[in-house]
Amino acid sequence: MSTRFRYRASTARGEVVEGVLEAASRDDVLDQLRNRHLHAVAVEALEPTFGARSRSRLGRGAAVSRWARNFATMLSAGTPVERALRVSSEQAGHDHLAEVLATVRTDVQGGQTLSVALARHPALFPTVVPAMAQAGEASGAMGDVFAQVADYLEEEAELRSQVRSALIYPVLMGAVAALGVAVLLLFVVPRFATILEDLGGAMPLTTRVLIGSGSFLGSYWWLLLGLAGASVAGVRAWLQEPANRLAWHRRRLELPVLGELEWKLLTARYSRVVGLLLTHGLPLLPALHIGRNSVENLHVGEGLDRSAASVAQGQSFAESVKGVLPELAVELLAVGEESGELDTMCVRVATTYDKEVRRSMKVAVSLLEPVMILVFGGLVGLVALAMLQAIYSVNANLS
Repeated sequence: MSTRFRYRASTARGEVVEGVLEAASRDDVLDQLRNRHLHAVAVEALEPTFGARSRSRLGRGAAVSRWARNFATMLSAGTPVERALRVSSEQAGHDHLAEVLATVRTDVQGGQTLSVALARHPALFPTVVPAMAQAGEASGAMGDVFAQVADYLEEEAELRSQVRSALIYPVLMGAVAALGVAVLLLFVVPRFATILEDLGGAMPLTTRVLIGSGSFLGSYWWLLLGLAGASVAGVRAWLQEPANRLAWHRRRLELPVLGELEWKLLTARYSRVVGLLLTHGLPLLPALHIGRNSVENLHVGEGLDRSAASVAQGQSFAESVKGVLPELAVELLAVGEESGELDTMCVRVATTYDKEVRRSMKVAVSLLEPVMILVFGGLVGLVALAMLQAIYSVNANLS
């Protein structure tokens, strides 16, 4: 189990640096400092405190986006990288990010490049961030590069937020519908069944099915929960196999509405990363490899790997992604290659499919709402019908 250690050390030039490292022991911290050519002055363990996460005023994604924006602003104003890291870490608004930025600053002070220092923390900084930093180091336009990084992170965060917001209403509605049906079956129907039994008489088939469903749910709810848990565990275990996970990712793209939505989302993300990297001077092949890392779907990722291999052998980029990306994206990329503005066209593809994703989400949610209302209304209607049929049957027997 790793522990966080705060350290103070001196560089070969006699400068004192401070930071935080995670390691299994104090000796491991000393070894890491020696590997960075730092001489340890003081190393102390930081005791974990209850509720440490609650001190983070921002979510991780929002904190990284804000840091990139502040960092870009200071770099554009001529602030040295080391000082910009120190000031931006103090205003990070997220405890873990502040600690990581302190470590990045120490690495930079120790002679490492910013891109290498950022790449050591992939959990916080996506692959595109150190890659863009490398492009900024090569071009000398670090401030402009990190302004683009901030734009990219903010657009990604906004898109994720819109996806979550679009899903909240259907999920809540489904939960309310399930809760309503469960209340009817577990509490209302059993009492109604008791009254009918006291009155006597034969009950209609719909009423018997309803009462049986309520009785089964009330008696064996624990079995249903167990089966649901076992199913989830079984699916997770099945997905651990690479071949199964690949098959699931391929079939996921074939789902109506959702599959096309995911394909457009992946196209937008991949195109934006490649376009940003090309804009700041990174060669096409490394940009394709980095863009591939932003794609989580294994089936599409395999296609993009084949695309990069084909480009390395001399095939055009647009030709290599036929069948992997949507047809419109392929045509736009071909135009970009022919005009020598592939970077601009990649960003245009990303913007186009971002809008498509937002529009498709609105349409899907607008269609899902009435469908769920009809389903819930139908279930309640079936329960009411079964009860009314039973009442009419009892009245007929009594009369």
